[in-house]
Amino acid sequence: MAKPILHDVKDLSLAKEGKLRIEWAGAAMPVLKLIQKRFEKEKPLKGIRLGACLHVTAETANLMLALQKGGAELALCASNPLSTQDDVAASLVSDYGIPVYAIKGEDTKTYYKHLNSVLDTHPQITMDDGADLVSLLHKERKEQIPEVIGSSEETTTGIIRLKAMERDKALKIPVFAVNDSDTKHMFDNRYGTGQSTIDGIMRATNMLLAGKKFVVCGYGWCGRGLATRARGMGAHVIVTEVDPVKALEAVMDGFTVMRIRDAAEIGDIFVTLTGDKHVIGIEEILRMKDGVVIANSGHFNVEIALDELEKVSKSTRSIRPFVQEYVLKDGTKRFILAQGRLINLSAAEGHPAEVMDMSFANQALAAEFFVKNKGNLTVKVYTISPLMDKEIARIKLDAMGVKFDTLTPEQKKYLESWQEGT
Repeated sequence: MAKPILHDVKDLSLAKEGKLRIEWAGAAMPVLKLIQKRFEKEKPLKGIRLGACLHVTAETANLMLALQKGGAELALCASNPLSTQDDVAASLVSDYGIPVYAIKGEDTKTYYKHLNSVLDTHPQITMDDGADLVSLLHKERKEQIPEVIGSSEETTTGIIRLKAMERDKALKIPVFAVNDSDTKHMFDNRYGTGQSTIDGIMRATNMLLAGKKFVVCGYGWCGRGLATRARGMGAHVIVTEVDPVKALEAVMDGFTVMRIRDAAEIGDIFVTLTGDKHVIGIEEILRMKDGVVIANSGHFNVEIALDELEKVSKSTRSIRPFVQEYVLKDGTKRFILAQGRLINLSAAEGHPAEVMDMSFANQALAAEFFVKNKGNLTVKVYTISPLMDKEIARIKLDAMGVKFDTLTPEQKKYLESWQEGT
């Protein structure tokens, strides 16, 4: 008799729909499929216990399948309480035999129970999206640290935390900064977050964006992508920034740049994408128009001062799925989307599979990197090699049917020499 797969998901009867969703996403992930094909043949992860804390979506499911084909023993939990696709979680358990601990809408206690369930498998490699798994390992499960070969991190917020740990000498394992690879942040963050954030806002509110004053808080790769797509929808885009170089770039890209306190008085829609805390504070919320819509597309729900808003509100109610109405004491209203959590994964389906194809190719190769270099890595945050980045981009272009030039021997020699000039 087959051993039952340990899991905690909403409903295993949803597996049929989840499997179809996984197959649909997989058809748009050719780079990951090529890696999966090689992994199936070479088994580079054979016998490796791998614990992942990622958004449980159809795209993530395809990464899990590639790792499974590579020989890894897997356990997966959600990296955000609202980002799980319950049918996908069910399919991973029922159809593919992968332990999954994730339920859309789980409370904080359940969220951390699921993190601990993954660590209970004593993973040798971890994968994170926000660094919650690594953080829990270092805070409460220190005895397991010697078992861990390394960890890979998916998102900007997680990298910020991990680099802070490295700086404070608190980090005890080598970490691969997947987010810092060009084929991740330049594409996933810009094109993926840009499109999926708009998608989440539209699904939650059904608002017309044309003509609205749309405030983008933060002009990193995610902010760039969102600002560009909001402008494409006809919105008047305003950018707020703390970095003078990024603020200047936003101005040169044709956007209006101003302080958040000034934008608060005129904006119709606000979206935070910074990875920092209280980007929109209570002072700014109180200055906003009646009926303003506020959302977050940064990893954690700390970018908007929701606790303070709760205190100054006389009533709250859920007026639509993923839309919470706060009525202030003066009778004016503020609408918060998805409890201030990731709007693109809470109210929509997250990034398109075509973009996650490259991000998860990086994750799969990071796992292989740790196995190949076991025992030879110092404790620090590693970045991907330019050669690996270029190879992923080359495979993606090939899958898209795009041809590109290569250097001639003469051109290569010229770029490597210094003798020839004017």
